[in-house]
Amino acid sequence: MSNTDNKDLDMQVHRAGATPAIKGPADWFTGNVRIDRIFNAPAPSRIGLAVVNFEPGARTNWHAHPLGQTLLVTDGVGWTQCEGGPKTEIRPGDLIWCNCGRRHWHGATDTTALQHVAVQEALDGSPVTWFEPVSDEDYLAGPVKKD
Repeated sequence: MSNTDNKDLDMQVHRAGATPAIKGPADWFTGNVRIDRIFNAPAPSRIGLAVVNFEPGARTNWHAHPLGQTLLVTDGVGWTQCEGGPKTEIRPGDLIWCNCGRRHWHGATDTTALQHVAVQEALDGSPVTWFEPVSDEDYLAGPVKKD
C-alpha cells in the first residue's frame, strides 16, 4: 500500500476562518481577548497552539506550563513577565520561551494591541495551570525592559 492509500498519513490543512473565534475566558484573561485559532495535534503528539489577540490593556492571568511555552509575536506591542523578573516589551518577530513550570503572564501594553501565536505541549492532558489575575498595579509597574 502506498502512502496515498492511507488517509491517516496525509497532511492536514486547517483553513483560516474554518474555526470560529472565541472570547478569551474571564477565568484566564483580564480585558478583551479573542482566540482566533486553536489547534491540538492528534496523539501521539502533545503539541497545541493558539493565535491570540489582546486589545490594549488585556493580558493573561498568571499561569504556568508543565513543558514550557513558546510565543511568536505577529502584530502589535506587548509585555511579558516571569514571576520575580523584569517586565519586558515584546514586538513582531520576537520569540519568547517561557520556561517549564515558571509562573508568567503576557499581553498587550496599556495603549497598543498585541497578537501572538502560543505553542505548548500538554503533560497528562494539560498544557497549562491558571492562577490569579495580574493586578493593575503589577501590570502597570515599571520600568519596562526594551532590549
